[in-house]
Amino acid sequence: MGYYSSVKENCYICIDLKSFYASVECVERGLDPMTTDLVVADPERGDKTICLAVSPSLKAKGVKNRCRVFEIPPHIKYIKATPRMQKYIDYAAEIYGIYLRYLSPEDIYVYSIDEAFLDCTTYLDLYGKTPREMAVFLMDRISEEVGVRATAGIGTNLYLAKIALDITAKHSPDFIGILDEDAFRAQLWSHRPLTDFWRIGRGTEARLERFGIFTMGQIAHAPEELLYKEFGIDAELMIDHAWGRESTTMKDIQAYRPKNNSISSGQVMMRDYYYPEALIVAKEMAVDCALQLTAKRKASTTLGFGVVMASRSGGGLRSMSYSFSHPTQSDLEIRDAIEKIFSSIVAKDEYVRRFMVSLSGLVEEDAPRQLDLFLDDEESRKRERIQKAVLSIKGSFGKNAILKGMDYEEGATQRERNSQIGGHKSGS
Repeated sequence: MGYYSSVKENCYICIDLKSFYASVECVERGLDPMTTDLVVADPERGDKTICLAVSPSLKAKGVKNRCRVFEIPPHIKYIKATPRMQKYIDYAAEIYGIYLRYLSPEDIYVYSIDEAFLDCTTYLDLYGKTPREMAVFLMDRISEEVGVRATAGIGTNLYLAKIALDITAKHSPDFIGILDEDAFRAQLWSHRPLTDFWRIGRGTEARLERFGIFTMGQIAHAPEELLYKEFGIDAELMIDHAWGRESTTMKDIQAYRPKNNSISSGQVMMRDYYYPEALIVAKEMAVDCALQLTAKRKASTTLGFGVVMASRSGGGLRSMSYSFSHPTQSDLEIRDAIEKIFSSIVAKDEYVRRFMVSLSGLVEEDAPRQLDLFLDDEESRKRERIQKAVLSIKGSFGKNAILKGMDYEEGATQRERNSQIGGHKSGS
C-alpha cells in the first residue's frame, strides 16, 4: 500500500488553521496558542453564549469546541477574549497572501475563513518537494510569519484531502494526514462514527443504520438499488465517497457560478422582544434587505417573512409569503409588505425571539416591467436613486454614516449590527 503510486497522481492539500480565532487572540497577546487556555466569546451575551473558539490546550483538558461558556468546568482558569471578526479576516487575508506567493489563484479555493484547498499537483516538481514536504513548507511559513499553527490533509482528490484533514491528521504527530484511495479503504473503511466523514450528518447516519450500515466499507458493498431508493441521486456521491473517489476538480470549483436567486437575513435576539420593538426590528431588516438588492442590482418578486415566538408566547415558527405585483427593490414596498405580514401573524400582546426575511424570484433591476396602472414608475426610479446614494455614502464613510430615525428607537438593532461581521463584534 503506497500513498502515492509511481503513476503521476493529483496532489491536493487541505490546510486548516488550528482553533483559528483563539490562536489569533493568543498571538495578539504574545502568548503561545498551543499552551494558553483561552476562549473567544462575547461576555455581554452571558454564560449561555456559544464559544466561537477554544484554544488547543483547553481542548486537551476536555473542553469541547463550540461549547457554551457555562459548560467550561469552573476549576479551569482561562482568558475570555471578545470576538474581533475584522482582526480574524485580516489574519486570514495575510495567510492567503502566503499561499499566493507559491501558487496561482486558480489553484486555491478558500473553503472557509480558516480552511483552504490547494491544488499542488504541478508545483511539486517546480519546488522539488514531496506532498508531505510541500505541506510542511506551507505550514511552517504560516507559523513563522503569522504565528498560527496549522494542520493539513493530503489526498489524490479533493475528498480524500478533506478526510485526511478531518480524521487522520489529528492523530498524526506532525498534524498531517495522507490518503490515496487504497489507504482510505485500508484505514477508514471500518472507521466509526460515520458522522466523522464529510457530508454525513446524524440524519443520514440514522437512515443508514436502519439497514445495518455503520461504516464506509459497508456503504461501498451495500446494494446500490437500496441506496438509490433511500437517498435518490445523492446515493451516487455517497457511493463514490465510500470508495474514496471524487470527480470534482479544482478547475470545476473555480468554474462554478451559483444561481443567485434569493437573499436572506436573520436575527436571533438576546431577549424576548415585545410587539412594538419587534416591529421596529422587522422594518429595519426590510430596509437592509432592500439595500442588499440594490447593491446586487436585483429586484425581487416574492417576500418570505417569519418569526420564532418567545416561549412566553407559545414558541414555534410563524411565517407567511407575499408576492409583489411587480419586481421591486424599494425599501418602502418591502417594509410595507413585512409590516402587513408581521401584524397578521403576531398579536400585539406577544413576544418574538427570532426574525427571518427572504427575498426570492430575483431579476435584473433593469429587466423589462409589465405595465402596471397602479405603479408610479417615476417614484419607483427615484427610490432606486436614493438607495444607491445611501449605499455610496455607507461605502465611503461606514454603514452608520447614514441611518433612519427608527434606528434610534427603543429596541432597534441596526446600528449595532452595522458594526458586526457575521453577527459578531468586528473589533473595529
